[in-house]
Amino acid sequence: MAFLRPSTTNEGLGTLRGARLHLRPLMLDDYSDWSELRSASRSHLEPWEPEWRQDELWRSSFRRRVRHYQKEAREDLGYAFGVFEIRGERLIGGLTLGNVRRGVMQTATLGYWLGAAHVGQGYMSEAVRVIIPHAFGQLRLHRLEAASMPTNTASIRVLERTGFVREGLARRYLMISGSWQDHLRFALLANEAEKGAD
Repeated sequence: MAFLRPSTTNEGLGTLRGARLHLRPLMLDDYSDWSELRSASRSHLEPWEPEWRQDELWRSSFRRRVRHYQKEAREDLGYAFGVFEIRGERLIGGLTLGNVRRGVMQTATLGYWLGAAHVGQGYMSEAVRVIIPHAFGQLRLHRLEAASMPTNTASIRVLERTGFVREGLARRYLMISGSWQDHLRFALLANEAEKGAD
């Protein structure tokens, strides 16, 4: 049902700008900055992410990751961005609109991570505020979903600050750090985002 999809396949690509940061797709040239940031933030990130593979930070693994992101964007299945501080073009985290479902759903799942040195400065709330109009505007989605472990208070604050509504508890929802974890489910609808912008 092509009429339910965006008119071009590359609408999810490009640079999205905020006041202090911008979002753009990761490129192969970003490997060094990405691996250094992820490595320095490992103990901060591991409790909230799927178990890291042995080759998690290898260049070959990053290359596969970038190619996967590019393929997903071409096929309108997902859109992944690096989060860059405008000053110095420094990579500080990542954000994805994954699991895009078209047809009668028009939904995607929001995911994000931030390097440990950049937590608590409002960067991720700004990044989510930048992606919301893109998701509901250019990508023409109806609903954004997100999930957070109940103990991840920083992530929950980001979702609440950016207008997401808590919808309930999903038991043993995702395999995180080697075990099935409960997650709180959140969502934001296009009409809610429009009201919030007034």
